[in-house]
Amino acid sequence: MAEQIGLRERKKLKTREHIAETARGLFAERGFERVTVAEIAHIAEVAEQTVYNYFPTKEDLVYWRLESFEQALLSAIRDRPPGETLLAAFRRWLLAQRGLLAEEPLSDELKTLTRMITESPALLAREQEIFARYTDTLARLIATETRARPGDIEPWVAANALLGTHRALVHYARTKILDGTTRNPRLTRNIRAQAETALTRLEAGLGSYGIKKASGTSEP
Repeated sequence: MAEQIGLRERKKLKTREHIAETARGLFAERGFERVTVAEIAHIAEVAEQTVYNYFPTKEDLVYWRLESFEQALLSAIRDRPPGETLLAAFRRWLLAQRGLLAEEPLSDELKTLTRMITESPALLAREQEIFARYTDTLARLIATETRARPGDIEPWVAANALLGTHRALVHYARTKILDGTTRNPRLTRNIRAQAETALTRLEAGLGSYGIKKASGTSEP
């Protein structure tokens, strides 16, 4: 029975990835707005409803991998060792990210994806919604850890500062990629330098905030 469940889940994941890759290819070729879900279903050889079963919105075909981003961030904060601050845990997680912070040549796929997103108002709006939700989730975690009083805005300020740093770095990288003036490894060095500058600036306000205790809570 366990093997059967595992096989079904693997088949579902394979189908999901196939649909997403089909969609990404079409989006890259023609632009996000010029492709319909019906076309994606036809090329992927699945029913249109199947696409919606895996991806509730068309935008989710692009952003579905961000689910792991949220879980990785929350785990980095939640599982940090006693004595470590929120900012220190965020710094370690941020600088360990692959993608734009990886010291490897930028792929053509990344360049195409960057252009596709920045040229689509729908994708940019969806991205803002996703990160607003992630910010709220992070803020609630911080509020729980620091035992903040109801209505206390400090956890939300901290969450917005942390994820705002990430979004600013993404915007910076996208700008450099699109104007073509910076290439890896120089781009990687510039992004990391921007990250260090931003994190140093945050140190003045968040450097001693949220120090985790052995009990699992943290100090405000």
